[in-house]
Amino acid sequence: MLRNLLCMVVAVVATAIFFPVTVVVALLTFNPGATVWVARRLWSPILIATGGAKVVVTGQENVDPNRPTIYVSNHQSTLDIPIHFVTVPVNFRYVAKHQLKYVPLIGWYLWYAGHIFVNRGRRDKAIASLDAAAQKIRNGTSVFLYPEGTRSDDGSVLPFKKGPFALALKSRVPVVPITIEGSGSVMPKNSWNIKPGPVYVKIGKPIDTTGFAEDDREGLARAVRDVIIQQSLELGGKGGDPEKVTAAAGVEGDAPSRLHRNAS
Repeated sequence: MLRNLLCMVVAVVATAIFFPVTVVVALLTFNPGATVWVARRLWSPILIATGGAKVVVTGQENVDPNRPTIYVSNHQSTLDIPIHFVTVPVNFRYVAKHQLKYVPLIGWYLWYAGHIFVNRGRRDKAIASLDAAAQKIRNGTSVFLYPEGTRSDDGSVLPFKKGPFALALKSRVPVVPITIEGSGSVMPKNSWNIKPGPVYVKIGKPIDTTGFAEDDREGLARAVRDVIIQQSLELGGKGGDPEKVTAAAGVEGDAPSRLHRNAS
């Protein structure tokens, strides 16, 4: 109970302190990308240490800071965000749900630092935001995203949304599959019941998107997801159903499709 309370207090206080710090750093350096340095070097380590996560990372040789890249990972916990800031040493930007834009401090930071918001509820706005993101990537910015669209309840790899792979095929930059295992045990979904323990991050080899047809979102999603599932199993995780590659439109994770819900 005391650890849980401590984690909540530290998360709120650290975020409240480091948001203005990121603004000052960016203004002094004339570089919004400096905000990512603050998140990686200051904010994230504090949250990870307070939560008691012992992070073990392999495959960092597959990270190339000299080229724009799309980093794709499974998603188990809120703790994944600071862990990935620390374990993927690139000034990437997150691709996030547009709802996060309205969260005090976190949303303000994401907006100011140039992270990318996608409105998946409106097709026209989703397409426009993906086009803008693709242009940003081609101009040299790496991005990080969670194609499951939500955190897994049980640690298994969920079906992927197709949008991230449309972005990859528009950008024609490499996709690096990343697997995280154990964060869902340290900080479960929708819970502050913190249980200190190991978290493993494995960074896979880049996947060349130029070998896929421009509209082959499912083929690229399958290739990336297969690697993440295999790495999950290697790390002692549950893997995932290799046949449930993509989720239906308007669906996150393993939820039934909107059409099925309406019919029932």
